[in-house]
Amino acid sequence: MKKSLLLFFIVSIIVLHNSVAQTTQGSVTTKNSFSNPLPIQFGDPYILHTKDMYYMYGTGGGADKGFSAYSSKDMVNWKPEGQVYFHNNKNGWSDPKASWGGAYWAPEVYEVRGKFYLFYSAQWKVNPTKELENFRIGVAVSDKPTGPFVDLASKPVFDPGYPVIDANVFFDTNGKAYLYFSRCCYKHPVKSEVADLAKKNGWYNEIEESWVYGVEIKPDFSGIVGQPVLVLRPPVRLSDKQAEWESRSVTAREVNRRWTEGSVTFKKDNLYYIMYSANHFGGQNYAIGYATATSPLGPFKKAANNPVLQKNTDKGGSVTGTGHNSVTYSPDGKEMFCVYHARTAKTGDERVVCIDRMQVKNGIITISGPTTTPQKLPSGTPTATAGSQSKGE
Repeated sequence: MKKSLLLFFIVSIIVLHNSVAQTTQGSVTTKNSFSNPLPIQFGDPYILHTKDMYYMYGTGGGADKGFSAYSSKDMVNWKPEGQVYFHNNKNGWSDPKASWGGAYWAPEVYEVRGKFYLFYSAQWKVNPTKELENFRIGVAVSDKPTGPFVDLASKPVFDPGYPVIDANVFFDTNGKAYLYFSRCCYKHPVKSEVADLAKKNGWYNEIEESWVYGVEIKPDFSGIVGQPVLVLRPPVRLSDKQAEWESRSVTAREVNRRWTEGSVTFKKDNLYYIMYSANHFGGQNYAIGYATATSPLGPFKKAANNPVLQKNTDKGGSVTGTGHNSVTYSPDGKEMFCVYHARTAKTGDERVVCIDRMQVKNGIITISGPTTTPQKLPSGTPTATAGSQSKGE
């Protein structure tokens, strides 16, 4: 009897082991499904897909004044690769002693002509007026997606005269590349009907805003071409259909700021899409919207179905703070995914990574999320159930 019980126990353990794959930090992925959040504590997640591998970069994740990375073959099981960028490389230009520990934010990596270029935001050590927020955008290069990355120059890509964050590079089909970034809210009070409402109600004396700009960037990433163009900003009038969701940080009395940040741009059927995040990145109302244009620098028109991803706690869910996304595809290229950070009831204040399917059709983006229930593995993974999903792009 004891032998039978022992045999039953051993067989049960083997079956359980074969049917469940453990990802890093203990999250569970079954043979044919995965669940959000992924076991990665990143803010601002960005995924690079090169050859048969995925590499994820983000803010935080245990990096010390720099950035770390993870690698994966299937988008759901991730291996830590350690820190890949260090602020004190030979060309480092940032100030690690500035507020927020230098604030190394929002890394994105692109493969160009066999090399890998990391764009990021940090506090610039050239700060004669001792600004609290002195963010600029830098670019570092490596021969491998896992680094080590070394800054191209001992200074930021450019200096617009105000703090900027959240770099995103779009490579157009005509060979030109465009850099998109967010002007920080810092010392940028803006007149609007929302600001008037906040002052009238005694909430805040002024409302600062961040705006998204776009500009052509030189092929070698050594600087910009021309002057930045304003492409997105929060609504001025309360009657604007976007005003309600983009002003929740103010109307919920979280903070006296309205953000437009974390942009990502792509093109489909000769239409340019720019996704962006609004509201306080540290609050529950962080959410994703998008706009479209026929030119990479606009004018962009915000979508009627915004926001396309937001908290679900008002519907019985446990996810808040959904934002700063990137876009990637399944291993076989047939499915499109939105990669974003969020907070859940279980993870608390920590930002964790989520991926959910997204569709782009007839100029409209839809995202099937936020989810925390089991989802089918991305199509084309070794253990994924064969499906008939159409290509998302």
